Amino acid sequence: MTARSVRVYIGLGSNLGDRLGHLREAVARLARTPGLAVTRTSRVYETAPVGPPQPDYLNAVVEVITALDPKSVLELAQRIEDEMGRERGERWGPRVIDIDVLLHGTARIDEPGLTVPHPRMHERAFVLVPLLELEADPVLPGGRSLGDVRLEAIGRSDVRLFAPALPIPPGATGSNARPRAGNDRRVGRARATEGERC
Repeated sequence: MTARSVRVYIGLGSNLGDRLGHLREAVARLARTPGLAVTRTSRVYETAPVGPPQPDYLNAVVEVITALDPKSVLELAQRIEDEMGRERGERWGPRVIDIDVLLHGTARIDEPGLTVPHPRMHERAFVLVPLLELEADPVLPGGRSLGDVRLEAIGRSDVRLFAPALPIPPGATGSNARPRAGNDRRVGRARATEGERC
């Protein structure tokens, strides 16, 4: 990694097939990407879907260090989705894997096909709860801060802890990635209170 590298947070979701296996595979594919180091992952949470009737989702957040620009990270995410069999049909429909660029350093981008921070992340507890395990004060859309968001109001009680942090493949963290505080760091306010299986 170079001095221009930034910390990027990527959201993962799956509600078809081997949901946990799909999240693990997405992390492994990210880790195999040249110029990108996976440094930490959140625990895995189960949540009700947004949109039409469909199975519950598993969600997690991955922290990476990279010098790739936001558009390149988005293209990487979409390529991994395609390789893993995601079908782009119904909006908010079921999917094998969903990979979203949540934050890219402190960048604020609003252009066709790419908005960073992710435009709806402050409305979705299934994004914020795992993200808060890795970043205690994330940059939110519209200049908002964490103090402007009430997790209970956006469904925190519906976010159920499902599994421990996703494994990072051996050798995936580069020596220059400077991971913080270990992969099992926790933020108390982000803990779910039901469904714990880890």
